[in-house]
Amino acid sequence: MKNIAVAAVLFASMGAAFAADADFTLVNKTGYAIEEVYISPSQKDAWGKDRLGEYQFANGEARKFKFGDTNNCQQDIKVVFSDDESEVQWDDINLCELNKITLRYNRSTNEVSADLE
Repeated sequence: MKNIAVAAVLFASMGAAFAADADFTLVNKTGYAIEEVYISPSQKDAWGKDRLGEYQFANGEARKFKFGDTNNCQQDIKVVFSDDESEVQWDDINLCELNKITLRYNRSTNEVSADLE
């Protein structure tokens, strides 16, 4: 009986680990270097902390981001560009269902798009 209880605890903790693991790769195809990246639940008005820290995210680069807020899968992503500090955001992206997001931006039309995989 003890082995069954231990096995149940192990499976439960493994399930929790898999459920919380919604990490994703972000690809910068905006045409510009990015200075800051923010990720926030779509229903919130606050962005929280910059996810890049002191690093710059060059055009063409890909970076892995940790995401474990599976209670709030719908997230908005905001970036701040290095060259002019302008901000752009992508809304309502389900991070729980994606492995890779390629951000695209046309500055002349101010149009944002994303390839979601």
